[in-house]
This record gives sequence, C-alpha cells and structure tokens, in this order.
Amino acid sequence: MEAVVERVVTGAHYGLRDWLAQRITAAIMAVYTVILLVVLVGGVPITYPVWKDLFTQGWMRVATLLFAASLAWHAWVGMRDILMDYVKPVGARLTLEVAVLLASVALTAWLGWKLW
Repeated sequence: MEAVVERVVTGAHYGLRDWLAQRITAAIMAVYTVILLVVLVGGVPITYPVWKDLFTQGWMRVATLLFAASLAWHAWVGMRDILMDYVKPVGARLTLEVAVLLASVALTAWLGWKLW
C-alpha cells in the first residue's frame, strides 16, 4: 500500500497582489510629485493665496487625496511585510499591524477632512 502525500499549496500568486499594489501606488505618488514640482517651479512665486487657490481646485484636492490613499496603502503593505518578517510573537505583530493600519486610516481621513 502506497502512502499518499498531500501537498499544501498556499497560492502561487499570493505575493503578486502586494507587488502590484506597491508598484501602482508608487507610480501614482511619482506622478503626483511631478505635478506638484511643475506647479512649484512654474514661475509663480508660491505665496499663501497662490497655495490656497491651488487647493481650492477640485482636481488638486482629488489628486492629493489619491496621493494620500496611495501612500497609506504603500506604507501598509511595506510595514506589514516587515512586521511579518521580523516580529515573531503573534500578539506583538498583530498589535503593531493594527496600530499601523489605524494610523494610516486616521491620517488619510484627517487629510480628506482638511481638504474639504
């Protein structure tokens, strides 16, 4: 009688979603940074009224909120991976992951509140 060995497959594409999230969020943040640099170097001296007028435009507020959400997601994936690799006690890791997640959500929500 031959023993049957069952292989446990955890998913061949488990890391692909996180890898794509890191690349897509990085691209969004890079585009926003270029836009902001073009605005800042555009020749108009940046004074408070100019800065305020820039952020009264809907596209800039949406772009800034998209940047913040991308930054939060990017940071979450990176910090979660670091915590999974280096913090072995499950309770400590879970506590740190929840703290990072709550801080990311809170800061993104705060920025959204400030923009509108």
